[in-house]
Amino acid sequence: MIASLIGARERVLGLLGRLSMYRLTLFALMLLTVIAVVLSAVGAISPTPFDLLATLALLVLATSATDAVAQTLLRVPRRAESSFITAFILLFVVQPGANPDQIGGIALAGVAAALSKYVLVWRGRHLLNPAAVGATVLTLTGLGFSAWWVGTPALALPVLILGLLVLWRTERILVALVFAVVALAVGTTRLALQSAAAGLPVDPLGTLSLLLVQSPLLFLGAFMLSEPLTLPARRWQQLLVAVIVGALVGWPIPLGPITLGQERALLVGNLVAAVLVARSGIRLVLQGSRAVTPTVQELTFRARRPFRAVAGQYLELQVPHRRPDARGTRREFSIVSTPAELPIVRIAYRQAERSSSYKRALGAAQRDDVLTATGVWGDFVLPRRRHEPVLLVGAGIGVTPLVAQLAAGDRGDAVVVLVASSADEAAYLPELAASASRVLVVTPERPEILPDRAEWAGGGRLDAALLRNLVPDLARRHAYVSGPPRLIAEIAPALRGARSVRTDAFAGY
Repeated sequence: MIASLIGARERVLGLLGRLSMYRLTLFALMLLTVIAVVLSAVGAISPTPFDLLATLALLVLATSATDAVAQTLLRVPRRAESSFITAFILLFVVQPGANPDQIGGIALAGVAAALSKYVLVWRGRHLLNPAAVGATVLTLTGLGFSAWWVGTPALALPVLILGLLVLWRTERILVALVFAVVALAVGTTRLALQSAAAGLPVDPLGTLSLLLVQSPLLFLGAFMLSEPLTLPARRWQQLLVAVIVGALVGWPIPLGPITLGQERALLVGNLVAAVLVARSGIRLVLQGSRAVTPTVQELTFRARRPFRAVAGQYLELQVPHRRPDARGTRREFSIVSTPAELPIVRIAYRQAERSSSYKRALGAAQRDDVLTATGVWGDFVLPRRRHEPVLLVGAGIGVTPLVAQLAAGDRGDAVVVLVASSADEAAYLPELAASASRVLVVTPERPEILPDRAEWAGGGRLDAALLRNLVPDLARRHAYVSGPPRLIAEIAPALRGARSVRTDAFAGY
């Protein structure tokens, strides 16, 4: 059952991966705006179409202009998508309007949100959700307020569907789910206690429905809490933040005479995340490159400042370039090098005949060029107890985290299955074979040179029957599978019976 769910999840992720997470988020917000305007036109929601469009235009102008000025002064790459996403999120948070007494406050919210990305930073990384900062500044100045009008039954289903797509692409479904469950449980309890104290009848189901479809809970979890740049690196840390934000959303804490909206809960969560992991932008200086296979290229960087990472984690590398395609200017790469090799950092990517604009720009990078990684993330890490038996399956370029994991230290009992489209494309085979692990190579033809400890498993496709034959003790092993979502989906059924299964999908790669 678990393997089937993993397969289905990876197939959807493979489709969504054709867009960068930022562009998918922007498209989802744009579609949600169109839906809101249509609902407004038929009277299903209170803001008028003119108010919505005028507010959006003002927010886009404010965020884009502020970002442009700041980026020019600081000489950082232009990120138009970031400006638009902030503007669209604010549209659903602030009270829309086109009256003269509202325009100044709305513009201020946009400017404050954009400025927060350059002022409220730590070592190049913004600490707080920009839209939440903009809404907070608007409320504190008294020039307007955060209405969170997105929390209405008419928009509940569109927010749920579009938010699910974004969460699926960013792999934050569990984080949002934990947040929602905690917020609903705490909120229902609070309202039930207040009703009982007032002598009113308690209706838990009605309260639950009210919180779910008539509050901004869905929007907050899908489009704001899930923002990668303000979340910690590890999954347990992200879940802790989700619990804290959910509890504060469900049971708001009064702040004296000032009443902030849902944004105050998110800002508290952002601060907790900042304490949990002091992440910062990582400046990487290109040292050189080498061909690992005919289509796989490895890049070696030197980090200007030390950073923390665990073998198996990935970084998000930003490569600004002109006319980026739908996949954007940022991409995730598993770190091939071990933490012990720092400040040296190695990543690898697959070149293709019809590459994305990002890969063309990355391939054109020259020695001593400086690129920025927005941070290090990921929970694709092996058990701390080195004697735990594991199965590592690397499909294609997905072998990269396995190289770091095995090089970081001997595993007492590890079986590695390397899946490649051809013998020539069996990337990092010598490095894998250099470990104390048993290495099984699944390629259509037998490699001409097989290192010691490496075995050719035949030219068949890796399926359940072949995997059971290669790894008869699968039931006692923790399985780790890395590669393109489509390949993970195909391999997932073969992992039925493993003690646990963890995947690392290269979505959009």
